[in-house]
Amino acid sequence: MPNPVEVDAKELFSGLPQRYDLLAEILSFGQNRRWRHTMVDAALRIAPDARRVLDVATGTAGVALRWTDRAPVEVTGVDLTERMLLRGRENVARNRRGDRIRLLLGRAEALPFPDATFDAVTFTYLLRYVDDPAATLVELARVLKPGGALASLEFAVPGNPAWHAAWYGYTRAVLPAAGMLTGGREWANVGSFLGPSISGHYAAHPVESIVGYWRAAGIEGVRARRMSLGGGLVMWGRKADG
Repeated sequence: MPNPVEVDAKELFSGLPQRYDLLAEILSFGQNRRWRHTMVDAALRIAPDARRVLDVATGTAGVALRWTDRAPVEVTGVDLTERMLLRGRENVARNRRGDRIRLLLGRAEALPFPDATFDAVTFTYLLRYVDDPAATLVELARVLKPGGALASLEFAVPGNPAWHAAWYGYTRAVLPAAGMLTGGREWANVGSFLGPSISGHYAAHPVESIVGYWRAAGIEGVRARRMSLGGGLVMWGRKADG
């Protein structure tokens, strides 16, 4: 039976690939690219010799392309939405990276790879779209080699009261309007969805709990860096040996 969270994610994002990268910049106050760079660079500090990389929730392949900009790696990107992958393949071809990036349809909760396949695993804006974040992290860690790097990027909720108030107003009022202006009803739906989705996720799974999920999955030295006044959260750590 389909996972209801996955069905919602497919319906939400299937109509967005043509302008997804623009939307990501709007939703992140123009910071999405910098956040991606921070995530990939954090993974490379842990696994500087990485050659095989998995990027989960790869979308239009922005992180996969960043990996190939920064290191001599081969990247496998996995996403739940076929239309996002089609756009990703266009981006890969435009950047002439088809020999280094392959994109596959798949679920983060059931990755089609053997244990300890990859030197590094990244994932972006994923955990709000799975039923069990802790179990998903176990699966992500399963395909990571001992000593390999796990790194992630997620939207976050600012902790400072003044910035939280500004963020709340932005996500509840500005984003739906900006979505409608830039992409019509489908984008407005995403703008309306995003703020409550982020707030609800962290109400159920505070950052401290998410760090605990990483550790329980066998990831050590877990670090969490709040970005852009708390609107983004980059996390990284190393899979324990043995």
